[in-house]
Amino acid sequence: MTRRARTLLVAGVLFLVLFVLAVLMPVPYVVLSPGPTLNTLGTDDQNRTIIVIKGRQANKTSGNLNLTTVDVTTKKVTAFQALIGWLQHDRVVVPRSAIYPPGQSEDQINQEDTQQFASSQNYATAAAFCELHYPDGFGVLGVEASTGANDKLKPFDELLSVGGTPVDSQQKLTAVLANRKPGETVTVAFKRLGKPMTASIKLSPPGQGQTGARIGITVGEQCFAPFEVDLGLGDQIGGPSAGLMFALGIMEKVGPTDLTKGKYIAGTGEIQPDGKVLPIGGIQLKMIAARRAGASIFLAPKDNCADVRGATPKGLNVIRVDALHDAVQDLLDVQNGKPVPHC
Repeated sequence: MTRRARTLLVAGVLFLVLFVLAVLMPVPYVVLSPGPTLNTLGTDDQNRTIIVIKGRQANKTSGNLNLTTVDVTTKKVTAFQALIGWLQHDRVVVPRSAIYPPGQSEDQINQEDTQQFASSQNYATAAAFCELHYPDGFGVLGVEASTGANDKLKPFDELLSVGGTPVDSQQKLTAVLANRKPGETVTVAFKRLGKPMTASIKLSPPGQGQTGARIGITVGEQCFAPFEVDLGLGDQIGGPSAGLMFALGIMEKVGPTDLTKGKYIAGTGEIQPDGKVLPIGGIQLKMIAARRAGASIFLAPKDNCADVRGATPKGLNVIRVDALHDAVQDLLDVQNGKPVPHC
């Protein structure tokens, strides 16, 4: 073998080794892809009912109201995997820091996602109750696990008084607690499913920038039904984007109107207790997931319309919604052949 041939061979081997190393080298990116869709009217992958109604008979349902998700790679992504992701239409490659901000571990992010998901379930229930015109009032939307309120109060307890002082607004509750000290025990009067109750609660230290003490609850104006709603999936997905579909699922199970008429409907959107629908991330991938699962109608937050345009899968009718009431009316209009708003 000539010197020239040996040189070319060695150079070729070195190039191949360096190329393989470069391709297999981890890069600071994650790959997003269409995730599973779950019918809020049905069961999860462990055959557990997703929306459980306690205290009244649930309606029989025939259609689908699917929440949609995005899968995120949890393992380190190689340069080759990132390149393949960039080339595929149903993958999105983003910097890892966009999903896992510096200074926060994956466990911390997952805990935040789980908390957001729990809050979205409570907000969805509150919005559904008000859309169904149950009596309104002031009450508990969430309970902090590490405070004295844990195991004493529950979401949808209607607050009546704290330490003997009536409270029917955030301002009045804040004023009462401003004069209390952490560690002090107060009697909280409330209604649960319409039944008057009391609980003795040890107050916790105030939050950052606050004074006085706190009970350990989030509160707000809401509506109160004479039954309970138990929502599942807390250990399977995270984030707030399933709120709209949970609210519609609750209404389908206890409301007077069939919203699906057997149709396969999917969607996404964070929801507030007053029914306002907020934008979310990854909607392009969620639309792909919905269409692959068989959905023909997709409900999208109004403020996501810029992301929807030009990315809608063929055969998917994307309806623009700004609030839960809009979504309900749009689904009824579809049934009656009336025009509905699109992005």
